[in-house]
Amino acid sequence: MTINQAFEILAKSSNPHDARVVIENTKKISTIKIWFMARALKQGVPVAKIIHQKWFYGLKFYTNRHTLDPRPDTETLVAAVIADCVSGLKPYILDLGTGTGCIIAALVKNVHGAHGMATDISRSALRVAKKNIKNLGLSEKVSLVRKNFNQPNAFNHQFDIIVSNPPYIPYGDPRVNTGAKHDPKMALYATKNGLAAYEAIAVNARNWLKDNGKIYLEIGDGQEDDVKNIFIKKYWLFERTEKDLSGITRVLVFRK
Repeated sequence: MTINQAFEILAKSSNPHDARVVIENTKKISTIKIWFMARALKQGVPVAKIIHQKWFYGLKFYTNRHTLDPRPDTETLVAAVIADCVSGLKPYILDLGTGTGCIIAALVKNVHGAHGMATDISRSALRVAKKNIKNLGLSEKVSLVRKNFNQPNAFNHQFDIIVSNPPYIPYGDPRVNTGAKHDPKMALYATKNGLAAYEAIAVNARNWLKDNGKIYLEIGDGQEDDVKNIFIKKYWLFERTEKDLSGITRVLVFRK
C-alpha cells in the first residue's frame, strides 16, 4: 500500500488533518495496520490514542487507553507554577493523579532544581508515567507511588508545591465529547457533581504541604465558585485564578 492510498483511506474515516498526523507518525505502512487505524478513527478514537503520543509543553509523551491525553488547557497550570518559582527555590513538588506524568515532567524540566513525586491510584497509569519519566531522563528527579486523595497520612514528608488535575466531570455531563469515551473513566468523572476529588484534596493536602506552600488545581468550566468555597471552608487562603487560552478560568491557586 502506498502512502497516498493509506491517506485516502484514513481521510475518508475522519478528516485530512487527522489522516496526515497518523501517516506522519506511523513507521510502517501496511494494509492491515491502516484499516485498523481507519476503523479506530471512524469510531472517534483520538489521534493521540492511535499513534500513542501527544506533545505537551514542548515535550513528547507516550499515551494509551489507561491515561488522559495531555491537553493544552493543562499547560495553564504548568505556566502558573513556573511563574511563581523564584530563582533558587528548588521546589519539591507533589503531583496528585499524574496520569501520563506530563505535569510533573514539564515542571521538573522547566524549574531549575525542581524534583518531585507523582502519584496515581491506577497501576496502569503509573506504568505510563514511568515510561515517560524514563524517556525524558527524569528518573532520578521524579519518584512514582500509588496513592489516592483519601489517605491523610499518605506521605511522611511535606512538599513546597502541590499540583493536581483531578477528575472533575460530573457523571452524565452532556458536554463530554465522543473522544472522552476512550479515556479512563476514573480519570474523568467524579461524584458530588464533579467535586468529590476537590473535597478530599482540600481536607488531606494540608498535611502534605509546607507552611506557606501553594497548591495549584485545574478545574472544569464553571467550577470556580464551588471549588473556591470547598477550599476556603477548609481554611485555605485563596490567591488567584488563571485563565486558559479560551478565556476560561482553568486554574485556582491556594496557599496553606
